[in-house]
Amino acid sequence: MIFLALILVGLAAVYYYNMRIFEYWKSKGVKHDKPVLFFGTNMKNYLLKKSLTELIDEMYWKYPEEKVVGMYKATQKALVVRDPAIIKRILTNDFAYFYRRGFNTHKEVVEPLLRNLFFADGDLWRLLRQRMTPAFSSGKLRSMFPLIVERAERLQTRALEAAAGGRTMDARELMARYTTDFIGACGFGLEADSLKDEDSAFRKLGVKIFDVTLVEFIINFLKEMAPETFKYLKLTGKVENEMTDVVKAILKQRNYQPSGRNDFIDLLLECKNKGLLVCESLEKKKADGKPAETSIELDDILMTAQVFVFFAAGFETSSSATSYTLHELAFNPDVQTKVQAEIDRVLAKHDNKLSYDAVKEMQYLEWTFKEGMRKFPSLGFLMRQCTEKYTIPELDLTIDNDVRVFIPVQALQNDPQYFPKPEEFRPERFSPEEFTSDMKNVYLPFGIGPRACIGERLGLMQSLAGLAAVLARFTVSPAPETKRKPAINTSSTVVQSVLKGIPLMFTERKSSYAQ
Repeated sequence: MIFLALILVGLAAVYYYNMRIFEYWKSKGVKHDKPVLFFGTNMKNYLLKKSLTELIDEMYWKYPEEKVVGMYKATQKALVVRDPAIIKRILTNDFAYFYRRGFNTHKEVVEPLLRNLFFADGDLWRLLRQRMTPAFSSGKLRSMFPLIVERAERLQTRALEAAAGGRTMDARELMARYTTDFIGACGFGLEADSLKDEDSAFRKLGVKIFDVTLVEFIINFLKEMAPETFKYLKLTGKVENEMTDVVKAILKQRNYQPSGRNDFIDLLLECKNKGLLVCESLEKKKADGKPAETSIELDDILMTAQVFVFFAAGFETSSSATSYTLHELAFNPDVQTKVQAEIDRVLAKHDNKLSYDAVKEMQYLEWTFKEGMRKFPSLGFLMRQCTEKYTIPELDLTIDNDVRVFIPVQALQNDPQYFPKPEEFRPERFSPEEFTSDMKNVYLPFGIGPRACIGERLGLMQSLAGLAAVLARFTVSPAPETKRKPAINTSSTVVQSVLKGIPLMFTERKSSYAQ
């Protein structure tokens, strides 16, 4: 009887705790869906009926007259921001209140692999960002380009095999193998060889990172429901040992010194050799109110975390964006013809060889890729966490320091008030005549502000080169099983993924470009 009474008391405490939290948006006059015990307004996501991006989209379209919409992600308070002016302020002007990305349930990241530039917050993020930014300079990117050309040649070979056999090819898997091989080369200095080897260990590792199992989904829910109770449950445990072993082996092989490969691990070793990472603190102040100095050592664990996110984000986002662009070109042959004409024309000027300068000249191809990212951004939303009480001036609405803020990227980029006839695939939207500065606050595939994607130029370069290599040699068209609108994997978390890939037909074209 005592045990039963304790259970009832516990359930009652949880119920009243939930109900107290669920009064938050109502008390502030912010419109929101009615929350459900334990799940908040996120039940469709937790039951795998909608991905988080789809759920945020639903909130965006359900309240068209609101500048903000309230949400509850389990017991976490969240706000979907619909207004471009408020979005700009959160991501740029008032960044000091929103420097935390908000994916971690604790201020100090518990999982070693999540202590990386994407997931880290506060001082750790600033220290890493400051030291790693030089890795993505134009000079560094240009020096990497020969690695891209080698992988582009293999990409063409793999596509040629399918084209010659008249077989359907999964564009999603094809581009994932291409980007995996490039990231393996420029990140690790290793030959991933997934375009040749069906059973490539690197490709399997990439699949494992983004294959969200039911157990991991439950772990994530528990960590959101009760962060302190489930603090040490790991989301990256299945790949932690593999990634750590790979990086340790490379560091040992190089004797902890830069090898001259100019890859990502060389950059990290150069950073380590410069000594402690030091900067002004975002979180700590001296007695006079000025920022305190903060520092950290770039040890093996921290380096492994950076390599992990460089690998994971580098191949997954680019392959998602490039394969979806190919999907749209398959259904828009007039656009595809224009892209191919530009590629042929530019390559003819460069001795029919793919190069850094040649890709930079392919303006219409870049517009086309940006249009693909507009319709289906790899990251369907951005998230920030308020770090201290903040008042939104337009609404005179004050939110507390634990509130997450969702920027609904996919919804904004498909809203007809910003992009007329958004269902149309029209690259000309990104011409200088049409794409105005105001649109930068609603076109956000790489984010904006201090936490914008550090690898934007690298991602753009490898994606455009991959698309140029494919479209110079092949015309893509829908396969019999291709769906006009690919189904979204409802277990998708940060990066969106599609179910059953993107099947397309690749037909070899007669072009002057031949590797």
